[in-house]
Amino acid sequence: MSRLRPNLPLVPTERAAWLTAAFAPIALVIAATSPGLWIIAPAAAAALLVLVVLDGMLAGKCTDWQVRVPADTEVGSATKLEVFAKFARGLSANPIAALEFDPRLGSAGRTEFALSPNIDTGTQGGSVSTRPERRGTGAVTHAWLRWTGPLGLGARQTSMPLDDEVRIWPDLSPVRSRELQTYLRNSQNGLIARRIRGEGTQFESLSEYEPGMDRRRIDWKASARHVHLYARENESERNNQIVFAFDCGQAMCEPVDGMPRIDRAVSAALTCAYVALKGGDKVSLFGFAQRPQVMTPFVGDSRTFYRLQSAAAGLDYEPTEPNFTLALATLTAKLKRRSLIILFSDFTDPTAAEMMVESIGRLVDKHLVLFVTIADSELEDIISEEPGDISTLARTVTADTLATQRSIVLQRLRRLGVDVIEAPWDQIGYQLIDRYFLIKNSEAIG
Repeated sequence: MSRLRPNLPLVPTERAAWLTAAFAPIALVIAATSPGLWIIAPAAAAALLVLVVLDGMLAGKCTDWQVRVPADTEVGSATKLEVFAKFARGLSANPIAALEFDPRLGSAGRTEFALSPNIDTGTQGGSVSTRPERRGTGAVTHAWLRWTGPLGLGARQTSMPLDDEVRIWPDLSPVRSRELQTYLRNSQNGLIARRIRGEGTQFESLSEYEPGMDRRRIDWKASARHVHLYARENESERNNQIVFAFDCGQAMCEPVDGMPRIDRAVSAALTCAYVALKGGDKVSLFGFAQRPQVMTPFVGDSRTFYRLQSAAAGLDYEPTEPNFTLALATLTAKLKRRSLIILFSDFTDPTAAEMMVESIGRLVDKHLVLFVTIADSELEDIISEEPGDISTLARTVTADTLATQRSIVLQRLRRLGVDVIEAPWDQIGYQLIDRYFLIKNSEAIG
């Protein structure tokens, strides 16, 4: 807690300024009509000045005040900043607090709010909720407190520097969601330490066919030998290596619905990573832009999920074009066995997209690649806009060209054998989990 600074000298309020402005034309009228009464104007000004000083003195002093900020929060979630003050004369009139902080905490880096009285404690307090817009560490650097006298003409104020910091983590609300937790509780994948039968493609045993089973599981050769229908029981594939790779370059720093694409991608990836850990697979995170940023060891236990969360919080925003050649070559060199690589990226420049396609093409030779990109809703809105004038028509044509180029790039990736997910940001997480289970049960990774 920073030390309280002495109260600053008295200052006039906005009400006092408006009264002064209202007296000015009256003084002009008096000077024009009755010059002998000029003494009224300075006397009125002096009286107003005396009232401002007396009102400020009646406001009293602030004996103690403090600012409370949370130590941790998540990007996009409401974060409460609180101020509490105690005054020498009890409850003061209209106290207002102002805070200055890192812009990544939201509200353009500054906010102010009124304090309300608490009769039981004899203090006055207030709070404001901000929504962090980016991951990282947001510092709350300065605080101001201002309160007025009973007439509202004079005010006193104080300030103090702060050294509080708020750690902004990735959004994990999908992981904590009731739907996902219920699904994991009822899912057969990796919840208990035994062989999971009925899924995957690795043969485990034969069992008698019963109505309701998938007919594709019938083993016709075994059924012919025993003159009875038998179905194959397969063991679910586990212990796969899954790498979530993030392009932290310029295109991924662009916002979508008020939050950078990279943050949307991180939230979806961590949700899928949590499901994969519950399913018995190993997970690693890899981030890059012009050069690799983060490469975590493989984590195989859901109890160490916080390591992935911490690594994801360290992914930096870089307003530069990513170097796919260096990044994916580095990733390939670090992987010792075939893995599922889930790559989150975006592109706007066809030249940069060409480099990306070539690099991913070399990656496909050794690993299974899933390319995930967030659908550009802004382009779709522009394309569907009614061309009422020439400028709108030109904008629509340009957007349609970009959308066509984007579709061509994704089609080229599919032809290389890359699985592609393109969906709105609020559907990426669910589609990613569905695709993960589809790949896992097809035993395509190992």
